Amino acid sequence: MPGRQYTPEMAIPTEPIGSLPRPPQLIQAMASFAENKITRDALEEAYGEALRDTIDRLEQTRSPVLTDGEQTKPSFATYPLTGLQNLAPHGVVIPFADGHQRQLPRLTAGPFRYGIHADSYLKTIRNYTQRPVKQAVISASALSLLYPTNEIPGYSRESFVTDLINEAEADIRGALDAGAANVQIDFTEGRLSLKLDPTGSLLRSFVALNNQVLDRFTSEERNKIGVHVCPGGDRDSTHSADVDYAGLLPDLFALNVGRFYLQMASEADKKRILRIVGELAGPQHLVFIGVIDPINPVVETAAQVRDRILEAASFLPIKRLGTTDDCGFAPFADDTSTARETAFQKIRARVEGTELASRELGC
Repeated sequence: MPGRQYTPEMAIPTEPIGSLPRPPQLIQAMASFAENKITRDALEEAYGEALRDTIDRLEQTRSPVLTDGEQTKPSFATYPLTGLQNLAPHGVVIPFADGHQRQLPRLTAGPFRYGIHADSYLKTIRNYTQRPVKQAVISASALSLLYPTNEIPGYSRESFVTDLINEAEADIRGALDAGAANVQIDFTEGRLSLKLDPTGSLLRSFVALNNQVLDRFTSEERNKIGVHVCPGGDRDSTHSADVDYAGLLPDLFALNVGRFYLQMASEADKKRILRIVGELAGPQHLVFIGVIDPINPVVETAAQVRDRILEAASFLPIKRLGTTDDCGFAPFADDTSTARETAFQKIRARVEGTELASRELGC
């Protein structure tokens, strides 16, 4: 924003994951629009107000990299499905530990095309800021769950996968071409897959599918592409925190990306997991360690964040270390479990704690 001063870029980079709680006015406007009680123009006005407020508050935290908080997405996972007519309800169910569920739709006919690509969000946010912006996209593996168990007549699974790979590539490439500082692939189904299939076969198929997308990019482009994993974080609950992180990590680091955004603040045995990450991460990787737990209502202090970073720095070279939040604060638009103000306080603590750690480590 004009007149606001920013600190120089930190030696240890820090970035948000993506989603932020929507203002109550926006949540009400989205519900009213769904019930045909307000016009599209009124909804767009509410979107604009939420985006403006989100950017202003993120800039006040001195975050070096911004996001749009996913204010205009129905969810981190389903934004590409906006406006599609070849979907039906009762798809794959994602159960959470507290008993609530999220359910994907299922595809009913081909071809599969995205209704919205991520570059549209990036272009919109440029109306509010010219600072570096990261763009989150959903993984091809998550969207592969749309295809039903029984084959769709006239549209084979193989044809679907071909279309899916093309669309996922276009989603990432469009964001890069639109000027994203980097693109983050959300892969929260990675850890969940081990709960669904403890043999790891499903996880390996997910990694292989995502690598088919990533192989279409150059090594320079892949340095700006990252992957985010966590055990879920919806309505203060998770879907796979009981799955051993160690079972995910070897296959995760087989993904052909330059950046990894790893949930860590909420992990019970951080040292054990950080040791494994240190062994798996290569010299080409930048590893962003989660130092903020979004589903814990207690706001971390900058000193707590600093100490978490110092712990991580004992396992990872400083030049390959970054910080982030464990996951988004409100990955689904109707999630009101975290107060909007709490989310920004936690982000400020991450930024300030990263600055403290950078100074202490002599960066």
